[in-house]
Amino acid sequence: MATALITGITGQDGSYLAERLVAEGVDVHGLVRDEPERVLLSDRAGVTPHLGDLSDTGRVAQIVQEVRPDEIYNLGGISSVGFSWDEPVLTGLVSGLGAVGVFEAARRLQDETGQQVRVVQASSAEIFGTPDRTPQDEQTAIRPVSPYGAAKAYAHTSAAVYRSRGVHVATCVLYNHESPRRPETFVTRKITAAAARIARDGGGVLAMGNLEPRRDWGWAPDYVDAMVRAVRHPEADDFVVATGVTHSVGDFVRAAFARAGIDDWQAHVELDPRFVRPADAAVQVGDAGKAQRVLGWSTSVAFDELVGRMVDHDLELLTAHPDSSR
Repeated sequence: MATALITGITGQDGSYLAERLVAEGVDVHGLVRDEPERVLLSDRAGVTPHLGDLSDTGRVAQIVQEVRPDEIYNLGGISSVGFSWDEPVLTGLVSGLGAVGVFEAARRLQDETGQQVRVVQASSAEIFGTPDRTPQDEQTAIRPVSPYGAAKAYAHTSAAVYRSRGVHVATCVLYNHESPRRPETFVTRKITAAAARIARDGGGVLAMGNLEPRRDWGWAPDYVDAMVRAVRHPEADDFVVATGVTHSVGDFVRAAFARAGIDDWQAHVELDPRFVRPADAAVQVGDAGKAQRVLGWSTSVAFDELVGRMVDHDLELLTAHPDSSR
């Protein structure tokens, strides 16, 4: 039986990945930050939790030695670009140095035991910052414009360094990908939850920052599939994972309100400068041609359906909890 270790296992991607691997019969282990997360994960069949934090590279190395995984999925880290502006040092420690700690732990285990350890790093389109080309591919210049992007860029380039040392470290440069499992701290889920609430209440306001930035949004389980394909491919490499189609934040709002049955969405949206980021990459769209050719990867859910599934989920939550004020 193969063994896998997932960091960030309690997040959106980690939860989908764990379910997939357990269904495949893989012995799944997950890194969790605190006791409540450990208790939560203990209830999942086929998953063994381990307390630790990516910033504690010694503890991560200890867990890797204990678990002896065949596959490591490094999905953990600071997940919010906005938060990274508030905590740039912590972002660098967790998402940058923490990733390198995972690579180094894999290298040491491999060198000591002769067992190949395959690693996939969840990279991000934010490493490109203001891109030098559109769409972006694996050759696009790396020049981040946020602490989040800078930390991810360090981890991304370090993956290539470890490949040169004989460690199978693949990267997936993930563009925005969503699902009902996104927390409301993410703008996409904030939008769909608000659309559901306003539809239920017959009125209300959604406060937003800039509606102009365009993003390449995909379905999260599709992006998890890309990471599994990348880590299991015979040769480790970098892969852009994207749909190749962009929509603005305003488009996302429109689609969410339309799914909730609200046509005049502009009447329920107000712009609030508190939600404007210090710097924001204006256009991000990826060219996933390499992932399609080499990994046989493809997307399965279009933009409007993706947004619709999130809105449907939030409407169901409000139906199940009619007294909720969320």
